[in-house]
Amino acid sequence: MMNDPMTEQAAAAIECRIEVSLAQWPALRALREKLGHKAKEEKRFRFFSLYSHIWRPDTLEAAWATVRRNGGAPGVDQVRIEDIAASPEKEAAFLADLQKQLREKTYRASAVRRVYIPKANGKLRPLGIPTITDRVVQAAVKLIIEPIFEADFVDCSHGFRPGRSAHDALKSVEQSVREGRHAVYDADLAGYFDTIPHDKLIAGVRQRVVDGGVLGLIRQWLNAPAVEPPPERKTNQTGQGTPLVERRKAGTPQGGVLSPLLANIHLHWFDRAFHGKEGPAQWANARLVRYADDFVIVARYIGPRMTTWIEERIEERLGLEINREKTRTIPDLKADGEKLDFLGYSLRYAHDQYGRKGKKYLSLEPSAASRKRQRGKVRDFLGPQQSHTPLPVLIGNLNRRLRGWGNYFKLGYHREACREMNSYVRYRLTKHLKRRSQRHWKARGEMSAYEHLNKMGLIIL
Repeated sequence: MMNDPMTEQAAAAIECRIEVSLAQWPALRALREKLGHKAKEEKRFRFFSLYSHIWRPDTLEAAWATVRRNGGAPGVDQVRIEDIAASPEKEAAFLADLQKQLREKTYRASAVRRVYIPKANGKLRPLGIPTITDRVVQAAVKLIIEPIFEADFVDCSHGFRPGRSAHDALKSVEQSVREGRHAVYDADLAGYFDTIPHDKLIAGVRQRVVDGGVLGLIRQWLNAPAVEPPPERKTNQTGQGTPLVERRKAGTPQGGVLSPLLANIHLHWFDRAFHGKEGPAQWANARLVRYADDFVIVARYIGPRMTTWIEERIEERLGLEINREKTRTIPDLKADGEKLDFLGYSLRYAHDQYGRKGKKYLSLEPSAASRKRQRGKVRDFLGPQQSHTPLPVLIGNLNRRLRGWGNYFKLGYHREACREMNSYVRYRLTKHLKRRSQRHWKARGEMSAYEHLNKMGLIIL
């Protein structure tokens, strides 16, 4: 299949993970607090009058600010954020027209533009990019319904939630293992975002939100067709290419603003059942740690009863599929050679660094796959296409990438991985300098490449 590859950084920007402060919209912030308080106080209450809050001016302004700050690629209409933000007049006209469409209920969701980004295993992951208009409306819906569902979500869920991060999930796994839970069920769901059954997802939303207008918007986005990139075309009778359009029967586009929240709503049932009276948290003292569709279960023992319980809830109740080729059970994490790879980190018991027999310590460090992936990104970034980029600009751009990697992998025992990365970066940069210059950096009496890179501001992780 011919695909339209997209960089991971550009694609991630579409998901609107960056939230704007609501300080300049005090009424909207107060509304969110009121909705969250109501949901927390009355666990069975269903909200039936929310649609009018979505097209409020302050809601749309905050939604637009979130989308604008987050950036991202255009949708099928090719309208860019810069086109709308070109002037205050254009922004005001855009929001006024969108408010009118929502108030009069003439708004219709557009198709999503499908792109593909590379995965760590060399395959491509599909993303659906909504139009700017659809992203703003999705952000507005998220602003209104998010506090309602946040009041219900269980603490074991960490992905795409306000005030939570992957580091929180990793620390939770580490703490549970330190408490003696050395058996691990490492789950992998096959194409989670693409396989969520629409009927079950809507049923989960209806547990709290029964407003027909809001549900109608969500159904529009779920049913919106996906348009493949230009290389994937059918030829009509005139010989002209037409985009291949696929109408989804399941799934929510990974790349939509609302998709992470909907994904958490669907898996919330599993979180709640796990911690219920008949769940493994009770009869096995097990711990569940979930980051979106990535989750692990740690316990003192994981046997057939546990795996059967998980498979029945995930596959029969939620209509999802467990990838049994990638899902694995670790009977004892303390055994030699065993490790858990989760969210880019490796968790394992290493032998005592002083050689004392019988002594092991729990190590949390960047996984081998994460290190290899970062080396590949550095190698690609310093390719021949950068030969004419001024060195200060090149190093500045590289430093930003390295800081991001270093900030994420700052937990646990990361020094060895950072030293390895520092060495590799300097090796690749030295090759880059030799390639772009006719003079050798090791000429006697001249500054070495290492000293030169330090002088130019290359950071050390």
